Amino acid sequence: MTPTGDELVVMLAALANPLRLRIVARLSGGRDYVSRMARDIGISRPLLHMHLQRLEAAGLITGSLELSEDGKAMKYYEVTDFHLQLTASAVAEAVQTLTPDPDKSPASKEQT
Repeated sequence: MTPTGDELVVMLAALANPLRLRIVARLSGGRDYVSRMARDIGISRPLLHMHLQRLEAAGLITGSLELSEDGKAMKYYEVTDFHLQLTASAVAEAVQTLTPDPDKSPASKEQT
């Protein structure tokens, strides 16, 4: 499915960060839980959560809460089945679906 212009802006903004690219790359090998990802990537869990929320809001990853065998709640994340192909014509097509008022666009929140 081709993203709308607003969705494309949100997705590209979410991917425009080296840590978030590393997270997506890490999850491309399979789902994982927060504590292990934070250790392996070398960042704090709160910082990882912030980046995971941004990627999840963009529809690039999904999270699910599960109970471990010892009863602990663990949040697992995995990459969604997304496909982005950026060409001039794809961008031109996406522009046709942008929200007319940029201040009311979901993408306006991604500019910070």
